[in-house]
Amino acid sequence: MNGKLDPEERVLDWFEQTSDEPYDRHEYRFHFTNGDSKIFKSYLEAQSMWFNTPPLFKSHIEVLDISNKKTKNLKGGFK
Repeated sequence: MNGKLDPEERVLDWFEQTSDEPYDRHEYRFHFTNGDSKIFKSYLEAQSMWFNTPPLFKSHIEVLDISNKKTKNLKGGFK
């Protein structure tokens, strides 16, 4: 095998944060094992629900694109 295996030696030292603004371009659908679901506007809310729900009742989280109503209403061309 080539390369370093020690995780501490593989840390990226060139990462830069480009914005302090919150990043959330998605919504999150939390699926329960009984077929119900709940949509969250932020990942932190969905994550909180995940960790506070017993394993028997949670299925998965689906990442949804946020629908932009303005874009849907355009019929082509520029406005």
